[in-house]
Amino acid sequence: MQQTMKIGSRVFDLHNHTYIMAILNVTPDSFSDGGSYQTIDDVLYRVEQMIAEGADIIDIGGESTRPGHTVIGDDEEINRVVPAIAAIAKRFDVPISIDTYKAPVAQAALQSGAHLVNDIWGLQHDSAMADVIAKAGASCCLMHNKNNKDYTDFLPECMETLRKSAETALRAGIPKEKIMLDPGVGFGKTYEQNLYVMKHLEAFQQLGYPMLLGTSRKSMIGLALDLPVDQRLEGTLVTTVMAVLAGWNFVRVHDVKENYRVIKMAETIRNCKLQGGQEDQEHG
Repeated sequence: MQQTMKIGSRVFDLHNHTYIMAILNVTPDSFSDGGSYQTIDDVLYRVEQMIAEGADIIDIGGESTRPGHTVIGDDEEINRVVPAIAAIAKRFDVPISIDTYKAPVAQAALQSGAHLVNDIWGLQHDSAMADVIAKAGASCCLMHNKNNKDYTDFLPECMETLRKSAETALRAGIPKEKIMLDPGVGFGKTYEQNLYVMKHLEAFQQLGYPMLLGTSRKSMIGLALDLPVDQRLEGTLVTTVMAVLAGWNFVRVHDVKENYRVIKMAETIRNCKLQGGQEDQEHG
C-alpha cells in the first residue's frame, strides 16, 4: 500500500496514524444528528468545534441513508450541501468530503470546495460518478453496499465487490493514491455479518488500499448493547480502538473529542518501546 494519501492540500500518513473523518449532516432526518445543523452559523460553529477536538476531514451529508430514509432529488440535496461546503471552504483549511452517491451532487460539491467524494455505493449506483471524480482530480471513499443481505461466502464477496469498485475508479482515471475503501458496516448486512466484519478487520488490508471504518452510533452497536442511538458512544469507541490496532487509516465518527482521545491512547500503547530493546523480550 502507498505511504501517503493526499486529500485537498493535506497529506495523510498511512502507516503511523488513524485519522478522524467527522460527520456533519445538513439534513432534517439523519438517524443521529438530523436537524441539528440547519443554518450556516450552526454548521460553521460545529466545524470549528470538531477541528478543535481533532477532526482531520469534515464529511458533509445532505441526504439521510439510514434504513427507511426518504430519497430526495438532486436539486434539493445540492441546495442543502453546497452553501455549507462553500462556507466551510472559505473559512477553514480542512479537507471536505461530500457524502453522496449521485454524480450531479458530487460535481456541485466539488466545484464548491469539496475534496473527496464518499460514495456509499462504491461507484456502482451512478455510472457518471467515477468520471466526475476523475475530472475534478478529487479523492474518493468507495463503500461496499448491497440491495439484499444474501451471500454465498460473505467476506470474500465483500472484498471482491470492493476490488471491483476500486477497478472502476482506476479505469476512469482516478489515481490509486486517491482511493480509500470502506466495508460498509450497516449496509447490506445482517447484525451478525456486521460483527463479522469487525472481527476480521485485518483481512481487508490485503486489498492494498487505505481503509475507513464507519460504525459510529450504528444499529450493530445498539443491538449488541441494547441501547438507543444517543447512548452508543462506548460501543463506538471499542470499534475505533479495534480499527487502530488493525492498522486502519480512517474512522468516520460523530463524537470527535472522545474518538480522538481513544485513538491517541491506543496508538500510545501500540507504539510503546522500552529502552535497550526489551520490548522484544518475553516476560518469563
